[in-house]
Amino acid sequence: MKKLGLIAGSGELPAAIAGEARALGYAVIGIALEPLADSSLSLHVDEIKWVNVGKFGKIIDLLKKFGVTEAVMAGKVSKTLIYKSKIIPDLRAVKLLFSLKDRRDDSILLAIAEELDKEGIRLLDIIRFSSGLLAPEGVLTKKSPSEEEWQDIEFGWGIAKEIGRLDIGQTVVVKNRAVMAVEAIEGTDDAIRRGGKLAGKDAVVVKVSKPDQDMRFDVPVIGLETIEAMIEVHARVLAFESKKCLILNRDKIIEVSKKAGISILGYSG
Repeated sequence: MKKLGLIAGSGELPAAIAGEARALGYAVIGIALEPLADSSLSLHVDEIKWVNVGKFGKIIDLLKKFGVTEAVMAGKVSKTLIYKSKIIPDLRAVKLLFSLKDRRDDSILLAIAEELDKEGIRLLDIIRFSSGLLAPEGVLTKKSPSEEEWQDIEFGWGIAKEIGRLDIGQTVVVKNRAVMAVEAIEGTDDAIRRGGKLAGKDAVVVKVSKPDQDMRFDVPVIGLETIEAMIEVHARVLAFESKKCLILNRDKIIEVSKKAGISILGYSG
């Protein structure tokens, strides 16, 4: 049986990826990153090992021990962990960080992919195991954006694509064709809270893929937490890039959005 290494961060995506991979005939070896991965992941994989997020050398050793030659990375791993002293990187992680020209997401993730490749472990596209989660085109809720909100979507789209090109983030919060917040190291949900508070209410959230998105990692994901963050600050529209973003628990997200009066839609610019 084929083996797939699943390097799992936080959120529901790792379990969804594991389920699809097993349906495709893979035995899934979960490398659950502490303190991020959900404890329930053990229910969705064939084997699981828990590894501190800073122990890159141990992650590689475990994958090789299980004879893994193909792997995916799924789930949130906040870059803020690099700056928290409680996360102590091992020697291999330290060497990787010091080899980088900068600490942009792409720089870190490409370096990880190259190190894995040197060890005979190839990172695969997440989409290979999550095609059913891809965001469709069009409005998913009964409530469609107003004319003014459409103007904000179009305005925010160009800004979001540009910050994606610069590898700053993938989400912007706008209102009345003005930028309220640009996602940076804090992540989408906190950017929504920050921008939504500045907007007062009725903000529009736009989330896109990077112009040259590497589908092996950092694929934009919409989860229930995103909608909950919007509800907290009374944001009214979520536009995400169709066929390039993943939606988790789509039916639940649509149900909650309808109740909150939020329009959600897939958009392609």
